[in-house]
Amino acid sequence: MTETTRAAVIHAAHDLRIEPFDVPATGPHDVRVRVRAGGICGSDLHYFNHGGFGVVRVREPMVLGHEVAGVVESVGSAVTRVRAGDSVAVNPSLPCGACRFCLMGIANHCLEMRFYGSAMRFPHVQGGFRETLVCHESQAILADMPFERAAFAEPLAVCLHAARQAGNLMGARVLVTGAGPIGALCAMAARLGGAREIVATDLMAAPLATIRRVAADHALNLREQPDALAPFAADKGFFDVAFECSGSGIALTGALAVVRPGGTIVQVGLGGGEATLPLNMVVAKEINLRGTFRFHEEFALAVDVLQRGALDVAPLLTETLPLDEAERAFTLATDRSRAMKVQIAF
Repeated sequence: MTETTRAAVIHAAHDLRIEPFDVPATGPHDVRVRVRAGGICGSDLHYFNHGGFGVVRVREPMVLGHEVAGVVESVGSAVTRVRAGDSVAVNPSLPCGACRFCLMGIANHCLEMRFYGSAMRFPHVQGGFRETLVCHESQAILADMPFERAAFAEPLAVCLHAARQAGNLMGARVLVTGAGPIGALCAMAARLGGAREIVATDLMAAPLATIRRVAADHALNLREQPDALAPFAADKGFFDVAFECSGSGIALTGALAVVRPGGTIVQVGLGGGEATLPLNMVVAKEINLRGTFRFHEEFALAVDVLQRGALDVAPLLTETLPLDEAERAFTLATDRSRAMKVQIAF
C-alpha cells in the first residue's frame, strides 16, 4: 500500500487544497525528511493568486513551496552526508550535473533542472510544502539551528548569488529598490559584504520600516515622496551598486539615473513582462546591467551564515501558521502592508 502525507497543493488560482500526496520510496542516495517549517515565496504567491507568472502556468495539481527545513527521519543505504535525527535545510535545486551548463560551473542554468514547486517543466516538479519529503542526499544540508531560521536559507541564497553578481561591495554605496523579503535580504547581504551606506526604496511604509531595522541606513517612501531619489542623480549619480528587487521597469529606470558611471545594477526581481530602458543612459554612463538567477553553491553558504548568526533574519518573520491554515497564510503573505515573510509549520 502506498504511503501518503499531507501537502499544500495548488490546482488553480485561489484553489489551494490540503490533501494526501504519495510519499516516494527512499532510494539508496535519498533522505527522508520530516518537514517542520516552510516559507512562502513570491513565486508561490504568483501561483496562488494568478495560477502562474508570465507564460508559466499551473497545468496539473502541484505541491507548492521551496523554502523548507526539517529533521531527517531515515536515509538510504548509500547516504553518508546526514543521518536520522539531523536537522537540515533542504536545497530545492537539483541540477543534472551533466549538461553543458553544469559542466561549465553554472549549474543554476542546468538544462534539466528540477526545482521544487515549479511549473516550468511538465510534469511539474512537486514542491516542499508536505509533511514528509524524500530528497537526494546532496539537497539535505546540515543546519544546527531553529527550523524557522533554517527555512530562510533558500531566499538568502538567492540574495548571496545576487551579491556575487554585483562584485566587490566593500565600501560601496548601495541602493535597494523594493523592500520585500528579497530586498531586505539583499540589503543584509550587501552589509555582510562591507557596504558602507544602503538606501532602500518602496511604495509602502511597513516593509520600509523592517528593512530600515535590519540593514538600510535610509528608507524612502516613493509613494509619499516621488522625487526622493532625485538628489542622488546629481553629478551623474551617487550609488556604486543597485539591487532592483521589485521587478518594476519604472524602478529600474530610476536606478539608472542614480547609479554612477561604471556602476552596477543587478536585476533581482521578476516583473510582469518587458520593460522600456533608456539605452542612451546605459551607454553614456557605461552601466553594468546584470541579471541574477537562483543560486548553486550559495545555498550551503547561506546555511553557514544563518547558523553562525552572521545575519539576524528573525525580524523578517511576520507569522507562522499551521498547515491546516495554509490558505490564510497565503492570504496574509499577499498583504504587504501586514506581512514580510510568512511561514507554514508542519
